[in-house]
Amino acid sequence: MNFWGKILTVFFLCISFTLVGEAAEAPWVSAPGAILLEASTGQVLYAKNAHQERPPASTTKILTAVLGLELGRLDDYVKVSKYAASTPGASIDLVPGVVLRLEDLIKGALLNSGNDATVAIAEHLAGSEEIFAWLMNRKAVLLGAFQSHFVNPNGLPAEGHYSTAYDLAVITRYALTIPLFRQMVKTRQAKIMTSDGPRYLYNTNRLLESYKGADGVKTGTTNAAGQCLVASATREGRQLIAVVLRSEDRYEDARVLLDYGFSNFYLEKVPGGQRVAMIYVPCGQKKEIGVVTAQEVAWAVPTEKMDQLEKRVILFPQVKAPVQKGQVLGRIVLLYQGKEVSSADLVAEEGVPAERGLIPFWKW
Repeated sequence: MNFWGKILTVFFLCISFTLVGEAAEAPWVSAPGAILLEASTGQVLYAKNAHQERPPASTTKILTAVLGLELGRLDDYVKVSKYAASTPGASIDLVPGVVLRLEDLIKGALLNSGNDATVAIAEHLAGSEEIFAWLMNRKAVLLGAFQSHFVNPNGLPAEGHYSTAYDLAVITRYALTIPLFRQMVKTRQAKIMTSDGPRYLYNTNRLLESYKGADGVKTGTTNAAGQCLVASATREGRQLIAVVLRSEDRYEDARVLLDYGFSNFYLEKVPGGQRVAMIYVPCGQKKEIGVVTAQEVAWAVPTEKMDQLEKRVILFPQVKAPVQKGQVLGRIVLLYQGKEVSSADLVAEEGVPAERGLIPFWKW
């Protein structure tokens, strides 16, 4: 690891330890590298060697899918090369010259963990695995995954191909903001069409059928990486992301972490666009209007410390007509143990013209 990598490791560990360990009885998992993330806030609820660099196996395909969804045209037809079709390991049985849509290749990579599908994606979008890997590394840095380095699109063992539990959680958190990605990773089985007939896909993530609220994300297994799993689950509108690397039982480890998060932490969340107050508008054609959140504001705290979480609505002391819809009129702030942890602007729910025939004094 280079100098800056060590500095970043220390920095991230400091962040993790300020958020981890506040809830009682942190769970034990067999995986030597693991993390639990609150998806809406990015908070680390649990970490175990979360910044230790490890082979990520097929969890690599999460980033490959992100690039495929963002850079490609999903209805593009891709002709599979001999090189892509010969990729070893898990596959969707592609043969040289077969043609299928880019969207179906992405499904094949995420559901069946097709290594051949990922190489076909890479060649279609970048011309080669090497150039595609450069795109992967650039995207990882942009997302804040600073301790990862990818040399192929599928996670097959290779020198210099590594990631961390934290980085994979960060990448996944972003991926889950893409609607089609969310839809794909929770799909248990699918049928795709190719020029030589249909292919049937079956999701390798067994947590989807065994854990309440499970909705993703990706398995990974190689001799070098062991059993890996990036898992997500949503209950009552709250989503958690668990990552376990080189686990002895990835599904049990993921269950333990997700149960811990749902049972021991409370998420205070005010959705974007929610009315939180009314405000008086002097000299307006309408004297009172609603004030709504400009964006979601949220924070998770241990359930036994819920009383230490405070929500404050701060409105401007004076509001002058005319008021434009979306005009900032205040802030909503969440405080935990007296410190501000999350905030958002409060804006006018609607516009209000000045009263007819009146010239506001501030325009005299």
